[in-house]
Amino acid sequence: MTEFPRRKAGGFAKAAGLMASVAVLSTFTSVVAAPTVVMAQSYAFNSVEIDGNQRIEDATILSYMGIARGQSVSAADVNAGYRRLEDSGLFESVDVQPRGNTLVITVVEYPTVNRISFEGNRRLDDDAMAEIVEAQERRVLNPSQVERDAARIAEAYSQQGRLAARVQPRIIKRSDNRVDLVYEVFEGDVSEIERISFVGNKAYSDRRLRRVLETKQAGLLRRLISRDTFIEDRVAFDRQVLADFYAARGYVDFRVLGVTPELTRERNGVFLVFNVEEGQQFRVGNVSVTSELSNVDADVFAAALKMKSGDIYSPTLVENSIARLERLTVQQQLQFVRIEPRITRNDRDLTLDVEYVLSRGPRVFVERIDIEGNNTTLDRVVRREFTVVEGDPFNPREVRQAAERIRALGYFSEANVDAREGSSSDQVIVDVDVTEQATGSISFGASFSSAEGVGLVGSFSERNFLGRGQSLSVSLGNSSTNSTAGIQFVEPAFLGRDLAFGLNLSVVNNTADYADYSSDLGVFEPSLTFPVSEKGRLQVRLKAEYGEMYDVADDTSVIIENEADEDPLQAGGFGYTYSYDTRSTGLNPNAGVFLSFGQDFMAGNDVQYVETNLRAQARTLVFNEEVELRATFEASNLTFTEGSSRAFQRYYLGSRYMRGFEGGGIGPRDVSEDAALGGNNFAVARFEAEFPIGLPEEYGVSGGVFYDIGSLWGLDETYAANVKYEEASLRQVAGVSLFWDTPLGPLRFNWSEPVERRAQDKPRTFEFTISAEF
Repeated sequence: MTEFPRRKAGGFAKAAGLMASVAVLSTFTSVVAAPTVVMAQSYAFNSVEIDGNQRIEDATILSYMGIARGQSVSAADVNAGYRRLEDSGLFESVDVQPRGNTLVITVVEYPTVNRISFEGNRRLDDDAMAEIVEAQERRVLNPSQVERDAARIAEAYSQQGRLAARVQPRIIKRSDNRVDLVYEVFEGDVSEIERISFVGNKAYSDRRLRRVLETKQAGLLRRLISRDTFIEDRVAFDRQVLADFYAARGYVDFRVLGVTPELTRERNGVFLVFNVEEGQQFRVGNVSVTSELSNVDADVFAAALKMKSGDIYSPTLVENSIARLERLTVQQQLQFVRIEPRITRNDRDLTLDVEYVLSRGPRVFVERIDIEGNNTTLDRVVRREFTVVEGDPFNPREVRQAAERIRALGYFSEANVDAREGSSSDQVIVDVDVTEQATGSISFGASFSSAEGVGLVGSFSERNFLGRGQSLSVSLGNSSTNSTAGIQFVEPAFLGRDLAFGLNLSVVNNTADYADYSSDLGVFEPSLTFPVSEKGRLQVRLKAEYGEMYDVADDTSVIIENEADEDPLQAGGFGYTYSYDTRSTGLNPNAGVFLSFGQDFMAGNDVQYVETNLRAQARTLVFNEEVELRATFEASNLTFTEGSSRAFQRYYLGSRYMRGFEGGGIGPRDVSEDAALGGNNFAVARFEAEFPIGLPEEYGVSGGVFYDIGSLWGLDETYAANVKYEEASLRQVAGVSLFWDTPLGPLRFNWSEPVERRAQDKPRTFEFTISAEF
């Protein structure tokens, strides 16, 4: 076996080329040493002798030399031909010598590659390696090419975080000037990020900035995650993520001066240092609108702006303002109006004045929208992300936003949207080039809760069903207290509009240990959801319910027994839900709210009722974004105008709504049988803070405190049972939490203590949950 020496590209031919050059120079020494008049003399060769070639034809060699029989040539011409032969990559060595009227060319051909194989590779299989290398079997061996192939293989391992990978090409000589080419691979260990640190940051701590990055430090269970692997492309992405993070918070001068990776001696670890320059935080100064068009009233557009003086400046804030003003131009039937933001910097008071100038834009129209690469996805699924169609005025910003919406679909691994000139200067063709990716998944999950025990769940989901942009999911779940099955279907663009059609079918079998009965509940619910404002959506739905109670214990409450004796519930009706969400679209990147209010009006066999639900959530980051505060308020009500509620319809708080109590641990209770009855009304407020506790964040461990206050009350029928706590009475609980974001799933421990409770309540001082998908 012969080992290739490690040289730069072309290094394999240098030694042979050097020897040949010496021979040529020796041959022409007499020419060089002769008087000047001799050097100008021309030579003509009557014959050319070629030796050593077996596969390469004489004519091919002569074509590289560029010398014909009888042609007058100089020493420079012969040397130039020699160089062309050497650079052809066909020969291991070349020797050119004039002998009188004969030019003698002696070559040694490179061998032919008989077989290419790989040794030592486990992370990349042979098929993947074969796609990387350019060398091919039954082709002439090119040492420079082999060196490049070895470098490409090493780069492929580097992209997997294996910086210590080495590739050594070797040859095994065979008969008939053939060789076997072997790439010996030493894969090495994964180079993990041992530490990520920052230099130059003052406004935000290293801990906060590390949470922004896609790259993570190696922590516990490091073998189970991959984001702690050093990959250069990921680090390049992190540079942009950092810039976006600071820009959204008003740091318009922020720069990443450099990223320095330092390898450990074993090359299996990396210390990553981001050198940043934050600059100063700027706020919005004066906000104004100026019109250069006589038919446009600037005051009308100024009144539509939500951007206010004193807001923290953000490019997103400016983009949203431009989009708002452009929508207003459409409403007022104004065409070819260009909205240009002009920023004036005030370094003295650290503000940026923003002037939106309305002017006449070029008269350019969209000629057509061409879509390529969507082999499965229908054209209309991509096309509906554009608010413009053929013949509409061309808006570059709208095209950019359409590109972002197409990428956000999640159907494509790549989505490029470009505009080019059409059939005339006032026409534009929009090209959409996409690469599809898998959109279906099958997952299995497990969870454990000290309240509900072990739970298993399996699901199938398809986000682009039949290429129509529809979503379909089927799920099955089972735990010690309930079994569930469900099918959900959503058509996001029903009738080609921003109107989502949904269909929900679910069946739940529940075993209520706290009241000794079992129940089945089925729901069929078609719905339509559409926007009613920039951040508000309205859902209207039809609803059909089926409910039945059975397997009632002999020693349970008489209320449960009587309700189980009734005919199964069969009811139908309609409902609506209005939601308002600023969690991802608000002006403050660190805060957001979610509001939801809905009602269902139901009627069935001897029952008529209204169910009302209210939910409000808010979150914000404080103390330089080190601490997250969360608040949630939930309330629901069942009002029966005919008939009465049953146990499976009523609410049970438990740990899902109010921590510190068992399921069915508070609210109306038949104390003679110690059976939880549930309530027709509940209201709960939950407050929580999550914060670091000093451990390295790569461990994924943080702490928290919480406080819950709420009540559960109300029954329609008591059947003379010994019922307590039917009236509203507050319970309060406080506690501490430990969060652990493990690769297997989020793990949470809660220690709680009731601050206010009733004698028959069932508190729970400790609980933990974990869930995982695989």
